[in-house]
Amino acid sequence: MKETYIIQMDKSNIPATFDNDHHQWYGSSLKSVSASAEVLYTYQTVVHGFSSRLTSEEAELLEKRSGILSVLPEMRYKLHTTRTSEFLGLTGEYEAIFPASGNVSNVVIGVVDTGVWPESKSYNDKDLAPVPRSWKGQCEDAKGFNSSSCNRKLIGARFFSKGYEATLGSVNEKVESRSPRDDDGHGTHTSSIAAGSPVPGASLFGYASGTARGMAAQARVATYKACWHGGCFGSDVLAAMDKAVQDGVNILSLSLSFPGAQYEDLSTDVVAIGAFSAMARGVLVSCSAGNDGPYSDSSSNNAPWITTVGAGTLDRDFPAYVSLGNGKKYRGISLDHGTAPLPNGLVPLVYAPNASNSTSGDQCAPNSLIPEMVAGKIVVCDRGGSRVGKSVVVKKAGGVGMILANTGDYGEELVADAYLLPTAMVGKKAGDAIKRYIASHGNPKAILVFGKTQLGIKPSPVVTAFSSRGPNPVTTSVLKPDLIAPGVNILAGWTRAAGPTGLPEDKRRVSYNIISGTSMSCPHVSGLAALLKAAHPKWSPAAIKSALMTTSYTRRNRKPIKDVATGKPATPFDYGAGHVNPVAALHPGLIYDLAVKDYLGFLCAMNYTTKHIKKLTHKDFTCDSSKIYRVGDFNYPSFAATILTSDEGVGGGSVNYTRTLTNVGTAARYKVRVTKKSPLVKILIEPKSLSFSQANEKKTCTVTFIASSMPSTSFAHLEWFDGKHVVGSPIAIMWI
Repeated sequence: MKETYIIQMDKSNIPATFDNDHHQWYGSSLKSVSASAEVLYTYQTVVHGFSSRLTSEEAELLEKRSGILSVLPEMRYKLHTTRTSEFLGLTGEYEAIFPASGNVSNVVIGVVDTGVWPESKSYNDKDLAPVPRSWKGQCEDAKGFNSSSCNRKLIGARFFSKGYEATLGSVNEKVESRSPRDDDGHGTHTSSIAAGSPVPGASLFGYASGTARGMAAQARVATYKACWHGGCFGSDVLAAMDKAVQDGVNILSLSLSFPGAQYEDLSTDVVAIGAFSAMARGVLVSCSAGNDGPYSDSSSNNAPWITTVGAGTLDRDFPAYVSLGNGKKYRGISLDHGTAPLPNGLVPLVYAPNASNSTSGDQCAPNSLIPEMVAGKIVVCDRGGSRVGKSVVVKKAGGVGMILANTGDYGEELVADAYLLPTAMVGKKAGDAIKRYIASHGNPKAILVFGKTQLGIKPSPVVTAFSSRGPNPVTTSVLKPDLIAPGVNILAGWTRAAGPTGLPEDKRRVSYNIISGTSMSCPHVSGLAALLKAAHPKWSPAAIKSALMTTSYTRRNRKPIKDVATGKPATPFDYGAGHVNPVAALHPGLIYDLAVKDYLGFLCAMNYTTKHIKKLTHKDFTCDSSKIYRVGDFNYPSFAATILTSDEGVGGGSVNYTRTLTNVGTAARYKVRVTKKSPLVKILIEPKSLSFSQANEKKTCTVTFIASSMPSTSFAHLEWFDGKHVVGSPIAIMWI
């Protein structure tokens, strides 16, 4: 049985007989193990090599040939599925401090996703200057998509389907377009969050009404469709990244990951491999952390050269109310429109397991409800699986409404959806109370009432329950996620080829949709990175990332950001450096910069061999055997300190880390302080102040962690401050 493999070639070892013709070399290597195999893609920018369908035996033979760096089996990736500009301070009194539109329009954001709906008003190119001369990309002609669909805003649109089709067969063009066109909505949503043009009067059914605008509204957009109804195949994703960097994007945004990816090392992750070469060419790569929270060790896209983004909430809500027959009233959330109205007055109420013979009846799984027991009733379903899909199940069984109740994993997190029948989602406390009412009353009844958009909700932001968490499952020495950004109930552009739920039963069509996920938080940071790139065009990707991280906040209105899953204060494993603050990031004062050589040193400290380094970076680099490489010397903007325990399990010990700060502001003297520290861990910083007399001046400090015992994981926060700037770094201290 054949499957797709990605073959990385050692470009420097091409045999002389091929006269430097790499395509001929690739073809010859492939034919040496298979007479029938064909090349799907050739890669020439972020990696060197090709992809093809092979048997496991053929792949094994190919990997033994000279000049082959690695033969990686393809992985299937999944997507991580208005008010934000005001919430982040991009409008109003701070708007004037951001870069002029002419500078921002020189920045191109590449989005690898499900494509684009080019007719959306979010791609209006009014008042934009001509496309930058450096741009090498194009809009590909295909059925239902013409190159004329692009303009001065949407300057590139390509699609990559060979990996998908090699595994699942030809794209079903009755269901989705074999072109850059977006039939799903996810890609249009993410790209318009990053750089959509301002669109007054945007809303979903009147909810979240206002001006929808991307974070970098003057930046250019180039879309690379590598995700299909069957998923995002690694060979397609890598081809998209390869072409995007070749085209000349400045920022690369990917709201996807391999489900449950726990890599033994980064050299087996094609996104990490592609992202390294992109970073080496000056491209900042922003990725979603994943939607596998609130479980620990669940973050994805964990390479240190990737900016990994978790999700927080906005200060906006769409209230819905559940009134019970006993007079009690509970607040929830919903986007109710276009559904059959509920009967007047109180409606009979049933808890799904009481109307099901299925073990998954509590979650209203498909075909799990008994129609005779739910007809004409409001059904209470437990959260888990597709939220909107449950409304289809209830509706098909004859139910007239639904209450979606959170379970323990989700706590009080409320996510708005446009269900297919009147529905209110409620938190765990309200859900438990409603279920107790049903259990104690012989004829339980309820009514659902839907409110209008409300602003100024507190507390906000909070870390969402679904946002994936640390510690970093690949390497605990790098804290992930890096930061959080708005990812809940986000209004942005949408396809006209699918309804707001994306379900085939949903025949409604909208121009803007409200959805949630780290897929939404990622393009927020991608767009903000574009603003920083416009303001500081010579900054490296690491410098931009540092500015975003060290200016993030962990407190709002004098209170710590909370984790909605627990109701307790969140930690750096939940939010990384904190919630992004673009106004402060524009002028961070100091940065922690990194160059390619620093990442190579990090890999040496992680005991990567020369072969593995080449697989990952495509660079001929051998760790110096006479040099001591330490993870503690890696100049990352956060600290993930690990203290070794003895054989007896005693946790006492010390470890020191070095950091180098670069002045990107005016002359200043910075002092240091550590807050939120554990009394069981002593943190010493030398020197205690740093003086800078000019821009780009560098100063080094040492941070030592001393523990006399082994408590649970401890957290702290280190800050350099000069009276104007606060340069913050989260600290996580673990024992191994």
